[in-house]
Amino acid sequence: MTIDDSLPGALPADAPLVHAVGIGVAASWGHIFGPTDVSVLPGGVTVLQGSGGRGRTALLLTLSGRMKPTSGTLEAFGRTNDAHFLFRHAAMGFIEEVDGIEQTIRVRDVLTEQLRWHAPWYRWVRQATDDDLERICRPVFGDDLQLPSLRSYVEELPELTAALFRVAVANIRRPELLVVGGVDNLTRVENSNLMLDRLIELGRTQTVVTADVNGAPAHAGRVRVVAVDNLTDDEFVRLEPADRTI
Repeated sequence: MTIDDSLPGALPADAPLVHAVGIGVAASWGHIFGPTDVSVLPGGVTVLQGSGGRGRTALLLTLSGRMKPTSGTLEAFGRTNDAHFLFRHAAMGFIEEVDGIEQTIRVRDVLTEQLRWHAPWYRWVRQATDDDLERICRPVFGDDLQLPSLRSYVEELPELTAALFRVAVANIRRPELLVVGGVDNLTRVENSNLMLDRLIELGRTQTVVTADVNGAPAHAGRVRVVAVDNLTDDEFVRLEPADRTI
């Protein structure tokens, strides 16, 4: 079957880019999340407010086309329940279960691998250069944050630098939709706020989705906050309010 890569006609200005009704995911060993309703409008940053853990991670993977819902309806880019199409038009980064880098590897090697992965099969791609680092990472880091050195080991990068680097590598194609793991996964509040600042900047040209258990209160008015329910097993749902720190 031939996959049509063209996007559908323009959606109405007030129509969600992604609209999920009653979606959920269940594995052979049990329930993961759902049913959950989510709407993501085009452009800017949408912050999913809900407890962290495997349920929220699975929801983010589902919204980026990396996981298929086993129940409910997911409309994205004018298609219904078409995870393959959504996958082609979305990038996903800073989700440990998918793009975590555990082994000792240099920044240059990660960039080179991604450049070769996205190049046509017939094109030889040299090792990444400082120009490649600047082109791929500067839009994510902005002018004020220092880029990592090509010679640096990824596992030794400062927390915020490592997180932004993973987002930059994931966003190498700069597709319409960028899904980023929860900013509250960073251990320092200052880093979470700085990362969200950078995602807001990316939201000028892309639709960005991330998550925060508190709903990103420091960025009120600059992001859309969408509360999501049923991200944990039923026995833990009653504990969700206690997860919040405000």
